[in-house]
Amino acid sequence: MGDVLSQNEIDNLLNALTSGELDAEEIKNNKEKPVKNYDFARPSKFSKEHLRTMEIIFEHYGRLLATNLPVFLRKNIQVEVMNSEAVTYMEFSNSLSNPVLLGIVDFSPLEGNIIVEMASNLGFAMVDRMLGGEGEPLDKIRDFSEIELLIIERVMTSCVDLLREPWENVLDVHPRLERIETNSQFAQIISPSEMIAIVTVNIKIGDVEGLMNVCLPFITLEPVMDKLNTKFWYSSQKEKEGESYSDVVEALINRAKIPVKAVLGNSTITVADFSQLQVGDIVRLDTKVDQELDVFVGDIKKFQALPGASGKDYAVRVTQIIREEQ
Repeated sequence: MGDVLSQNEIDNLLNALTSGELDAEEIKNNKEKPVKNYDFARPSKFSKEHLRTMEIIFEHYGRLLATNLPVFLRKNIQVEVMNSEAVTYMEFSNSLSNPVLLGIVDFSPLEGNIIVEMASNLGFAMVDRMLGGEGEPLDKIRDFSEIELLIIERVMTSCVDLLREPWENVLDVHPRLERIETNSQFAQIISPSEMIAIVTVNIKIGDVEGLMNVCLPFITLEPVMDKLNTKFWYSSQKEKEGESYSDVVEALINRAKIPVKAVLGNSTITVADFSQLQVGDIVRLDTKVDQELDVFVGDIKKFQALPGASGKDYAVRVTQIIREEQ
């Protein structure tokens, strides 16, 4: 039941409405704003915008994986970004089973590390494929041997190196795989209560399918959080694409060296005459001194030119450009 107004309060309210001090419509539209509960144990450090931008970044990363992993595994690879979410590091570590493949990655120049967690069945499938098998996982999960970890480390190092290109619109990072852990207890890179963003990527190697989770702590990404929005990301990408497909490509083409040759003429002689040629002998050509020469760019006839000299060197002066239609 609401508060009951006294007669004196009712009179004061009526007088205020009559004098215009209060507006009835303003009071009617002035609704209380709903209050949201704030969980101090799980502070909201990653917005939906941040998570969506990271999904876009890892979609680019997924395309790179699908292109580069077949070089190692010689098998078709399909990669798809499933989702992204913000959780505490304790929730992430508690969800891991043993054995597990945890790649501890130095994310320089940002401080701290990120974690790349790969499903065990993917690890065994990679080892089997690298050793000449069909890429089948084990029926029963067991611990990884030292040799298997070395093989997986080679593949995971390549996967970590590919992180550089998708992140370059945000920051020029230099990721480096520090080590691989198979026990989650030895991968406590941050406090259990710290917030992290997890991007889940589904990887399919032939018929074997598994998840790869990339754990990105807030304390590591904090210096670049302002850049993790789609507006900044797309604008940076547009500027880069403009340079890549016009200025950069044009500059590369301009630096390319191509062979150019001018043909003075042709002649036909016998093999006997050819075998007896000496320095000073004269070979008669089928062209005259004042006749235009054919100039080839590569193997394509592009110009007509007259012979001459430039200083102490022989040269030709272009007189006509041969178009494609000619």
